[in-house]
Amino acid sequence: MKKTMLTLATIVSIGTMTAQTIEVKEGSDKFSTGTQNSLSTTILENSKDDVESEWKSLLKDFKNEKVKSDKGELFADNVVIKEWGNNTTDIYTTFEEDKKTKMVKMHVCFDLGGAYLKSTEQRDKYDYAVKMIKDFAVKMTKIPLESKVKDADKLLGKYQDDQKDLEKDNKNLKSDIESYKEKIKKAEEEVKQNEANQVTKKAAIEAQKKAVEAAKKQVESVK
Repeated sequence: MKKTMLTLATIVSIGTMTAQTIEVKEGSDKFSTGTQNSLSTTILENSKDDVESEWKSLLKDFKNEKVKSDKGELFADNVVIKEWGNNTTDIYTTFEEDKKTKMVKMHVCFDLGGAYLKSTEQRDKYDYAVKMIKDFAVKMTKIPLESKVKDADKLLGKYQDDQKDLEKDNKNLKSDIESYKEKIKKAEEEVKQNEANQVTKKAAIEAQKKAVEAAKKQVESVK
């Protein structure tokens, strides 16, 4: 019963999550360099540690001088994004986690070298950054949901196997009942025949008793 309820809860959770649309919004957030223009998104059904670890790994895939965490902020120094040319970019990222709802808010700002990325000033780069963050957020939301689907599907398979076993047992039990019915019918007939045989045998015994008595009297008559 507990597993069934857990599965239902998982299905409801998955249904709710698939109805969500991951968005990336432009705004202002606080970083170690001050309040800067930034891009923010919300990752669902995940943890800050996993999100930060994967984001750090993604930033390391770009050519860079260093990617490190310091005082709650992930800093990627002199990152080269080839789609933006050869100029380097410093990327700052902060994370907010709500463990109860399993949501992680992620705030990212791009220091292009004296100016921070804005939609009104660097549209091509801005669009690329939005896509990069959105793709990442979608991926990090899907990973735990796909894991839930895998677990739910595995449990479904187990339930289906259990159902097949129950159907097989039911078929065997019905077959046993039919077999028992035949045995009972045969036994009932044998009981009737046995009782008839007992009547015949009792008559034979009484007749034989008389024969024995007659034989004894014949023996006693000889003197």
